[in-house]
Amino acid sequence: MPLNQEHCVPYQGETQPISKADAQKYGAEVPSWTLHQKSIEREIKFKTFGDAMDFVNKVAQLAEKEGHHPDIYIFYNKVKLQLTTRIIGGLTLNDFILASRIDELLK
Repeated sequence: MPLNQEHCVPYQGETQPISKADAQKYGAEVPSWTLHQKSIEREIKFKTFGDAMDFVNKVAQLAEKEGHHPDIYIFYNKVKLQLTTRIIGGLTLNDFILASRIDELLK
């Protein structure tokens, strides 16, 4: 099933970060995101501050619904998003699912 059709699941403390190979595999499904060792990031530029804030509000609603929350940085008309699973200190499938669902907001 495509990542944008999946939903985030709660993780418990015993869950381990995904492997580098899996991170690269899932990263290929969200090519607009940059893969780092323990996070994925994306920066989006908008025409106006209002457009950026509208997008941030949509991301916030989605994050609440999915129970998985990105770090959001707002720079006037630019938004930078960073995803990681803090409870385990690394990347999980949830990060890539949410990234894919965020990408859908831009279509």
